[in-house]
Amino acid sequence: MASMGRENSDEYYVLDLCDEVLQEAGKRQARFEWLRGDPDARGHTATLRVDSYWPGHGLVVEYRELQHDRPVPHFDKPHRMTISGVHRGLQRKIYDQRRDQEIPAHGLRLVVIKPADLAADRRGRLLRHRELDLVVVRAKVSPPLATR
Repeated sequence: MASMGRENSDEYYVLDLCDEVLQEAGKRQARFEWLRGDPDARGHTATLRVDSYWPGHGLVVEYRELQHDRPVPHFDKPHRMTISGVHRGLQRKIYDQRRDQEIPAHGLRLVVIKPADLAADRRGRLLRHRELDLVVVRAKVSPPLATR
């Protein structure tokens, strides 16, 4: 089976829907100087990526697949330690929590979208019911009523 290119991934499908709703192209895999990973042995830290950032809306969207909420050995690689001294699954959780705290702390709105929010199968693969998914995405990324 051929590997699916990132532009055909569920993540990009969701981010494309966000672009459509917001009428602005988001900056995919954006980085912020203030959002950093754990230091390596020499004390260097890398900036963490976010799935997409819409500067005109002050909005960051993270599409969090199933491996963000439950163990998935293929992604977690429990036998290999990361720079943080933990396996990838735990590092992902630490970095997700860091994003959850730092993004709003820097004046940006964070919206997290998960497969369960949209039409998806049991394995978390999106069924891509575009019109239904657009309704959900629109509700999630639209500014709160107080700021409209």
